[in-house]
Amino acid sequence: MKVKMDKTRVKKLLSENIVVIVLILLCIGFGIASDTFFSVRNVSNILSQMCTNALLASGLTYVIILGGIDISVGSVVAVAGIIASYAGLQFPNMGIPFAMVLLIVCGITVGLVCGFINGVLIAYFDVIPMICTLSTMTALRGVAYVITGGQPVYGLPTSFAFLGASRIIPTAGMPNGAVPVVVIFTIIVVAIMHILLSQTVFGRHVFAVGSNKNVAHLSGINVRKITFLCHVLSSVMAGLCGVVIASKLQNGQPGSGEGYEMFAIASTVLGGTSLAGGSGSVARAMFGCAVIAVIKTGMDLLQIYSYWQNVVIGCIIILAVVLDMAQKRGRN
Repeated sequence: MKVKMDKTRVKKLLSENIVVIVLILLCIGFGIASDTFFSVRNVSNILSQMCTNALLASGLTYVIILGGIDISVGSVVAVAGIIASYAGLQFPNMGIPFAMVLLIVCGITVGLVCGFINGVLIAYFDVIPMICTLSTMTALRGVAYVITGGQPVYGLPTSFAFLGASRIIPTAGMPNGAVPVVVIFTIIVVAIMHILLSQTVFGRHVFAVGSNKNVAHLSGINVRKITFLCHVLSSVMAGLCGVVIASKLQNGQPGSGEGYEMFAIASTVLGGTSLAGGSGSVARAMFGCAVIAVIKTGMDLLQIYSYWQNVVIGCIIILAVVLDMAQKRGRN
């Protein structure tokens, strides 16, 4: 009996931490295959690459816990980056603090507007989330191309690039800095999103609505309000992701963020957030982001063609869905 209980406990432990195990195995594998994988420069690059996906995944976690989906985040990324770039052109002599505030304000503002549209349509007009966000994804991408005429917005001051491209803490091998500023920014934002979901009444309401909307409503929870706020949060994170990318590239691209929603959804589900709703974690979604970042960086080091990289990432998305369904059957 004791042996059976131990086996059950081990099986449960492995099931709950499968993404961590996969991440460790990937790091070991790529570390053996490439001498530079564990170098300070490469680890710094992996962390930097993780940031955009981490911001998107932290917001999408809320929506997916509700049992919904938001595929418009990639287009929100583009619009936010373009608006921030146009705003940056108006202040050619701005300093770094002003540039940081400008980027963050633009990202949050664009996210609030886009999230308001999605939230109202889904929460108060009962539009199916997939249909709603598919429509806004197409419309917002069109807006990005209309605003720019299909051309990038460039000519921005150097201070604009501080958030996305600057580094701090110089080392012998990296005199310009080993720690990207965007990593620190992302850690702060993701920590706030994690605390909001796991340590507040609002977070408990999100899980309650995702588990059973009818029961949540009968318990006195304003289901429509929670649904609305979750979609706003998702778009705000996409807006911040957009300004980070614009800052890193030092220009606004109308095609920016295209396909990013798939990476974010895959990361969230790999981190254990159920597509059926009711369970998930922002912190664990970060392990999913790390898996995808490690795979992409490792394949780059091994000089694997980008086409094959897309095949691998697509397979990861399928695997994430299969794992989610398997875990759901196990719980049932």
